[in-house]
Amino acid sequence: MTEFWKEHSHQATVEEMMLDSHAQELTQQELPEILSLLPSLSGQRVLELGAGIGRYTSHLLTQASHVTAVDFMESFVEKNRQDNSHHGNASFLQADVTKLDFPKNSFDIIFSNWLLMYLSDEELRSLTERMLGWLRLGGYLFFRESCNHQSGDYKRTFNPTHYRSSAHYSHLMTTTMREESEGAEKQVFGFDIVLNKIVQTYIKMKNNQNQVCWLLEKVGRDTACQEGFRTFQQFLDNQQYTRKGILRYEKMFGAGYVSTGGHSTTKEFVDLLNLKPGMKVLDVGCGIGGGNFYMAKAFGVEVLGLDLSANMVDIAMERAMEEKLPSVHFEVADATKREFPEGSFDVVYSRDTILHINDKLALLKRFHSWLKPGGQVLITDYCCGEKPWTPQFQEYVKQRGYILYTPPEYGKFLQQAGFSNVRAEDRTAQFMQVIQTELERAAAMKDEFIKEFSEEDYLAIVNGWRDKLKRCNTGDQRWGLFHATRN
Repeated sequence: MTEFWKEHSHQATVEEMMLDSHAQELTQQELPEILSLLPSLSGQRVLELGAGIGRYTSHLLTQASHVTAVDFMESFVEKNRQDNSHHGNASFLQADVTKLDFPKNSFDIIFSNWLLMYLSDEELRSLTERMLGWLRLGGYLFFRESCNHQSGDYKRTFNPTHYRSSAHYSHLMTTTMREESEGAEKQVFGFDIVLNKIVQTYIKMKNNQNQVCWLLEKVGRDTACQEGFRTFQQFLDNQQYTRKGILRYEKMFGAGYVSTGGHSTTKEFVDLLNLKPGMKVLDVGCGIGGGNFYMAKAFGVEVLGLDLSANMVDIAMERAMEEKLPSVHFEVADATKREFPEGSFDVVYSRDTILHINDKLALLKRFHSWLKPGGQVLITDYCCGEKPWTPQFQEYVKQRGYILYTPPEYGKFLQQAGFSNVRAEDRTAQFMQVIQTELERAAAMKDEFIKEFSEEDYLAIVNGWRDKLKRCNTGDQRWGLFHATRN
């Protein structure tokens, strides 16, 4: 690998560094896209790994308080130094990242572009553990990699690269942990995913969906576990939203849908928004994208769908390839941590998702800031009746990891978040009617469903719906519709 890079670093050009003859055009489009995904750099200490000739260094330096730029090729480091040392807030280091070390809590942000794919799984786990130590608590790691196959068009005389899948990267990075001692106290740290998405420039310019980036946050693992899983995302993807579980719900609700009522309730609620062509919609908890595709096709809007479940987004991306709608995008993201500039969207839309969120007021305040003046929020969500609840409902809520409130309490949260014209409706009767209709449809397709899945899967869904009806009849479970505007 060293010999290869010596051969491709004589001139220290961007084409050599990216191994692509179209590097200039790609950089022009890609660089602003990547930078827009970073957390605020103002006053931050940044470690840039695999900095190369400084394609990103010069931009990081204009905002960060200090940047330590690392690369293992001397010619690249020297070129970066020549071009960027005048900023006065940079250090340039030639080093092998597998042997690199820094004091604990040295950095606020670590930035890496096309580096981790050159490391084995063992080397990557070791580096990830060390990066957890270099970052302060709450610090961020941003990295971008070629998944599944190479990025550029240069002929490669070597193949040391580990072209992992996006899911494999996510698993490696979020399951690696670091234990640190503070006096007699010991604490375990790990990374949570803030966002994970495909680089759109490569889709537009090369029809390449294998350029993927991540933003991770260093967190205390003792506060991020549920039911034995290290992260809430792993809990969702391994227990509540397995791929098979998602597909069997889609079979019942209709193509593209996994939420109550499928297309019928989606059309009813979206019609409340009076969407116009060119509007920008954020769908929080987008599932597998049915509502997103409907909004884009019916109203000509741009839609960004977020979901914390990687399984949901993987299926949504598969559907997106079939739909061929360039105005619809998806990303794995945590809405409680994801950042958008104020006034980014005309609509924030969310269906049966916020039931997982503990601090709903804080999330609604984020929605409010992301909306343009006059923008709308529309939410449906599982709610609850007044306490005390039955023991059965308490166990159900605990097992699912839900945090539920009554519809009027939801409405008050929206008001406290700054929204006006708040409409908070108890739609439990509609919810029950939809479930009854779905039970009838399930009975009609029973044989077809069992042939595609199994009788066990069929009974799991049908019995789950019957249990929901029982919980609604006791008054424990409710379903709410919430609509409000930002002044």
